[in-house]
Amino acid sequence: MNADAFRHLYEYHFTVNHKIWDRGVMALSDAQFTQKVEYSVGSVRNQVVHMLNIDDRWFCGLRGVAIPGFLNPVYYARRTVIREKWDGVEATMRAYLADLSDDKLDSQPFLTIDNDPIRLWQVLLHVVNHGTDHRAQLLALLHALGVKTFAQDYAYFIEGRL
Repeated sequence: MNADAFRHLYEYHFTVNHKIWDRGVMALSDAQFTQKVEYSVGSVRNQVVHMLNIDDRWFCGLRGVAIPGFLNPVYYARRTVIREKWDGVEATMRAYLADLSDDKLDSQPFLTIDNDPIRLWQVLLHVVNHGTDHRAQLLALLHALGVKTFAQDYAYFIEGRL
C-alpha cells in the first residue's frame, strides 16, 4: 500500500463514521443514547466516546505528542459535545494523513504498549480495523433501538453507495 491508498481507506473510515452519526446516533432519544447495554463498552454513548478516544490516542502517538488518557463517557452526556470533539480528532487525523509519504509507511517504527516495534502501515490498518469492529457493534445497538441501519462494507464505499 502507499500513502494515497491509506488516505482513501481513511476517507471510507470517516464517511461511515459520519453516516452512523447522522442517520443513527442523532436519531436516538437522550435515554436511548445512554441506555445501558451489557455488550462491549456499553451504551451507544460509550461506543462513540470509545471510538473517538482510541482514534485520538493512536494518532497522538503517531504524531509524537502526549497520548491522552482514556475518556470517561459519563462526562459526555451531550451528543453535540462528543461530535465536536470527534470532528476535531478527525481534522487532526486528516492533517497527519495529508502529510503522509510512501517512505514513512514501512520505515517509521512505532512502539506498542509492550514496546514491540510495529510499522506505521500496521498502525494505520489497525485503527481502521478497530473502527470497523466498533461500528458493527454500534450498528447492532442502533438496530436494537429501532434505528434503520445500513451496511458499512468497504465495497459499498468504493461503489459510491455510502
